[in-house]
Amino acid sequence: MSSILVGVLGLIGLFILIFLRVPIGIALGIAGALGYWSLTDLERMLALLGSIPFDVSYNYDLSIIALFVLMGNFAMVSGMSRDLYDVARSLVGHWRGGLASSTVVGCAGFAAVSGSSLASAVTMGRIALPEMERYAYHPRLATGCVAAGGTLGILIPPSTGFIIYAILTEESIGKLFLAGVLPGILLTALFITTISVLTRFNPEIGPAAPRLPWSDRLRALLRSYALVGIVFVVIGGIYAGVFTPVEAAAIGSFLTFVLLIVRGKFSLSTLKFCIMETIKTFAFVYLIVIGAFLFNPFLALTQIPAELAYYVGTLNLRPVIVLILIVMGYIILGTFLEGFSMLVLTIPIVFPLILKLGFDPIWFGALLVIILEMSLISPPLGLNVFVVKGISNNVPMNEIFKGIIPFWIAMIVCAALLIAFPQIALILPETMF
Repeated sequence: MSSILVGVLGLIGLFILIFLRVPIGIALGIAGALGYWSLTDLERMLALLGSIPFDVSYNYDLSIIALFVLMGNFAMVSGMSRDLYDVARSLVGHWRGGLASSTVVGCAGFAAVSGSSLASAVTMGRIALPEMERYAYHPRLATGCVAAGGTLGILIPPSTGFIIYAILTEESIGKLFLAGVLPGILLTALFITTISVLTRFNPEIGPAAPRLPWSDRLRALLRSYALVGIVFVVIGGIYAGVFTPVEAAAIGSFLTFVLLIVRGKFSLSTLKFCIMETIKTFAFVYLIVIGAFLFNPFLALTQIPAELAYYVGTLNLRPVIVLILIVMGYIILGTFLEGFSMLVLTIPIVFPLILKLGFDPIWFGALLVIILEMSLISPPLGLNVFVVKGISNNVPMNEIFKGIIPFWIAMIVCAALLIAFPQIALILPETMF
C-alpha cells in the first residue's frame, strides 16, 4: 500500500472520529499514531508518543496562551467590559444603530485583552443585549452584531488563533500579532458600516438612543483609561521591541490583576474562578496542539503536502486563483468544523503550498484568521451563534442566523481587501523588524 493511500485513509479515519464527536485533539493523536505506526514500526511510534507530549508541555511559547487568557479573565471580572461598552455607548449610542455599533466597538476593545471570540461574545452580549432590547432593537440586528463582534476576539491581538498558527508554522508571534491590528480595525469599521447601511434603509430596526451629556461621556472615558493603558503597554511594548510576546502577556496579566485589586473586585473566589477558567482553556488548547504534533509527522511521511504542492504547480494556475480556491475550501469547511480544528487539520497540508506559491506567511496568517472568524458564525455549526442563543433565549436560532448574514458579507469584503492590498496586514510587522 502506497504512503499516499495510507495518508488518505488516515485523513478519512480522522474525519470519522471527528464526526463521532471524539475531541479533536484525541482524534488527531489516534489517527497520527496509528498512521505513523503503519508507515514505520511500533518502536518508533511509541517513541513518538513518549516525546511529543513532553516536548509540547515544555514549549515556552505556549505559556503565552495561559497568560493572555488569565489577563482576559481578570479584565472580565474587574468590570472592564462594562467600561468599554459605556465608552462606546457615550460616543456613538445616539446614532441610528448606535447601540449595535457600541457593541461592536466594545467587542473590539475586549478582544484586545482577552484573545477569545467566545469570551468576547458572552461578556459583551450580557451587557449589550438587554440595553438593545430596552430600546426596541430588532432581534436580528441585536444578536447579529454580538455574534459578529465577538469574532474579533481571534483577530485583534492578543489572539489565540495567531498563537496556534505561529506554533504550527514556526512563524513569529510578535509579527502575527501586529499583522492583526489593522485588519482588526478594518473589520470593526466594516461592521459599523454594515450597521449604518442597515439602519439607513430601515431605521426601525436600530433606533437612536438619547444623546448623553458631555459630563457622562467624560466620566466614561476616564473610567476606561486603565484598560487603554494596559493595551498600549502590551501591544506597544511588542511593537517597540521592549519585550517579547510572552513577557508582554505576563506584564498584561500582572497589570490587570493590580487593576482588579484597585477596583475592589478581588476575592479568593474571584481568583479561583479566573485560575480555573484559565486552566480549562489552556488544557483544551494543549490537547489540540499535542494531537496536531502527533498527526504532523504521519502526514509528512505520506508525502501528501509535497505531492499536492507539486500537482498544483503543474496546473499552471495563477497563484491568486489557487489562493481563492483555498479560501473557498476553508469557507466550506467552516460550515461543519470549528475554527481551531480547521487550523490544526489543514495547516500541515496548505502551508507548504502557500510558501511554494510565494505568498507571505505572515499575511496569510492574518487572512486565515479572518476566514476562521467566518466559521464562528457560519451555519449550521457557528459557535458564536450558539453562545448568543444561550444568553438570548427569547430569540429563535433562525433569526440569529439571519442577523449575521450582513456581517458575514462584511467579512468577505475584508478578506477581499486583504488579498487585494496585502500591506494592510504587513505594514506594521515590516516597520517593527
